[in-house]
Amino acid sequence: MKQFYTYKNAVALILLLASPTCLSAQKKYQNNWASIDSRPVPSWFTDAKFGIFIHWGLYSVPAWAPTDKSLPTGAKYSEWYWNQLVNDTTSVGNAFRNFHHNVYGEKFKYPDFVEGFKAELFNPKDWADLFKASGAKYVVLTSKHHEGFTLWPSEHSWNWHSQDVGPHRDLVGDLGKAVKVAGLKMGYYYSLYEWFNPLYHSDINRYVDEHMIPQMKDLVLKYKPDIVWTDGEWEHPSETWKSTKFLSWLYNDSPVKSQVVVNDRWGKDTRGKHGGFYTTEYDEKKASAETYSRHPWEECRGVGSSFGYNRAENLADYSSSEQLIHLLIEKVGSGGNLLLDIGPRADGTIPVIMQQRLTDIGTWLRINGEAIYNTQVWRQKENVQHPGIYFTQNKKDGYVLCTSLPLNDIVIKDLAVEPALSIPGSDKEIIHTYKNGVLSISVKSLKEHNNANAWVIKLSNVIK
Repeated sequence: MKQFYTYKNAVALILLLASPTCLSAQKKYQNNWASIDSRPVPSWFTDAKFGIFIHWGLYSVPAWAPTDKSLPTGAKYSEWYWNQLVNDTTSVGNAFRNFHHNVYGEKFKYPDFVEGFKAELFNPKDWADLFKASGAKYVVLTSKHHEGFTLWPSEHSWNWHSQDVGPHRDLVGDLGKAVKVAGLKMGYYYSLYEWFNPLYHSDINRYVDEHMIPQMKDLVLKYKPDIVWTDGEWEHPSETWKSTKFLSWLYNDSPVKSQVVVNDRWGKDTRGKHGGFYTTEYDEKKASAETYSRHPWEECRGVGSSFGYNRAENLADYSSSEQLIHLLIEKVGSGGNLLLDIGPRADGTIPVIMQQRLTDIGTWLRINGEAIYNTQVWRQKENVQHPGIYFTQNKKDGYVLCTSLPLNDIVIKDLAVEPALSIPGSDKEIIHTYKNGVLSISVKSLKEHNNANAWVIKLSNVIK
């Protein structure tokens, strides 16, 4: 009996090891892009669709950038305050210097802002509750921006972190715990380079070996992120950053090797080419539409024109709730995710207008989320040439998402069966016709429905 039991287990083990899932889990990734790029992006990310980005650091104290709409996108980023103050010799840099000298004086140095970064009203549970109410499925916090200040007690920080100065608190750990308790995935943004780190400028190899990689590993080992979202990669190729060396460790040996997701910002040669999901920023795409149609990708942008909080922004500088819902539909309907950024204040509060925008998105998603989460693009776009209409599918059900309506009826071709039509959250009838595989949906009928920012039509059991 004992021999038979051992034999059965041996057979079971052989079958288990032969399964595709187990083979994939056992694969060892090598220190090169061909191997690293062969790792699939974990499905939880492509199912999630909507995440919250958070830019929070010393730049949240001055919280200022110009808002002139004629300026390029990056010129309006308040999180670049220190660099613009010191390094930018253009009119944009002059605007930062004029503001700084007028408000703080010429002798006030950027590092002195740490005295104002107190986070005294920061309540991580309140933040996590808001993010969950927004309908987001993951969160990405700036653990360290280009200024080099870390929001966790990093022993590799070259001169400062949030436990030693300012808040005297592990902000990364506190928020990460609250977000995970709320049932959301937690990720961390990390800047590869630092504007004014002396080692970075004197010896890039030592910087990478003695500072950057040890600090990134510390972040992973301490907080076990679901996402490692890198940035600041553009001054060197990925070979200099030793990106594949870090990623092979992350995928093979780290405690998050099975579920972790990474982006594509690993060197000036990698955006839209290597890494995990590809990234766009305020719609400034770095790869062709064809590339993004066949690879997981994510658009990141702020509720306003800046990632970090900008006190100079007015209502007109913020996207409306309707615009943000349309943005989510556009990105998901085009095969991507939306990572929507908020900029908390230095005291740890989230501006009310940002809270309101997130709450409105959550209200819409509670009714229409089935057309967003766990979906893929339904390849019907060629049948409808109106720019405000998108198609998603979830298993056997198809969805038509309209941010605006055409003048004529919506016509969908090549349907094998006549679907049952409904609008999530409504029991009103949708007038339509179906003949010879062609479905025609009455636009006039749709206009009678309260669209609540966008129309969503469910076509049940239409996918074969």
